[in-house]
Amino acid sequence: MNARASVRDPLLVTVLVFPGVRLLDVTGSIEVFASANEFGGRYRVRLVSPDGADVVTSAGTGLRVDLPAAQVRYDSDVVVIPGGPEWPSLIKDDALLDAVRALDAHSGRTVSICTGAFLLAAAELLNGRRATTHWRFTEQLALRYPKVSVDPDALFVRDGHIMTSAGVSSGIDLSLALVEEHLGADTARTVAKDMVVFMQRPGGQSQFSVRTRTPQARQELLRQVLDAVAENPSANHTVAAMAGRAGVSSRHITRLFHDEMGTTPARYVEEIRLEAAQALLESGDDPMATVARRTGFGSAESLRRAFLRNLGITPGTYRARFRTTGAMETTDAASRTFEVT
Repeated sequence: MNARASVRDPLLVTVLVFPGVRLLDVTGSIEVFASANEFGGRYRVRLVSPDGADVVTSAGTGLRVDLPAAQVRYDSDVVVIPGGPEWPSLIKDDALLDAVRALDAHSGRTVSICTGAFLLAAAELLNGRRATTHWRFTEQLALRYPKVSVDPDALFVRDGHIMTSAGVSSGIDLSLALVEEHLGADTARTVAKDMVVFMQRPGGQSQFSVRTRTPQARQELLRQVLDAVAENPSANHTVAAMAGRAGVSSRHITRLFHDEMGTTPARYVEEIRLEAAQALLESGDDPMATVARRTGFGSAESLRRAFLRNLGITPGTYRARFRTTGAMETTDAASRTFEVT
């Protein structure tokens, strides 16, 4: 399959569904492709089931199926294997596993959402590959299928023509990656904005959205430097350290950041670390000193200064304001209480 498909060529997406499939695993990906069609894409999505019968999802919602998996006559650009809460019984369903194997045999890219990775593993399609699944089940995936190299922290993993993703909403992350693969980063970024989601969501593998706001580096050397910062914000990322890892001079790495990214190395590193800290503050209760250490700021005071400098609030205030959905937040600015210290 071409890495960048022409917008004139329809891209066929086949989604395998079955009784008890998780609804968002199915609809999340479909919505990404449907949104891409509004911005120049030409995705055609079809739902198939092992026997061609319509199915009822784990949420109780019915899904209309287009045809049985065995009647698929044309190769798919993408095959989507969603998961379901009853995956322990699904991996024993021979008809379902046969459908998985048959669809994969005629697919340019096979992807799983959440516990759909168990179906790929049970069908022996992940043997010798890296993969991931929902964080609650990564240990079980590794224990049941020792031939699979399980990455417990990834939002999604690409190994050959197969991609696996973590929790249900990670299927959206994965689908956006497919849109980027097919139609380019600009279209994927437009789709992400249209859906009001991160193109690269904070959390797991440090896929922080700073990368979506900055230009795409042209040189592989610089892209590797950027990846290293995003993957481990707490590491030593001084100009000298980054230059040493890249095998170039400090002056050269600084010039690359200026020419291709429009910023300085120090500024870029701080932005990555700031988003890493925001993710930790939103999702946990670690002390500020721990958050600072894990994200490379070193001390709680350095963390506090960075938040004030960039966001105008302290880390404590940020945690208090963003640990909720905001649905109950008042719009009266005068009624908001901010942390002073």
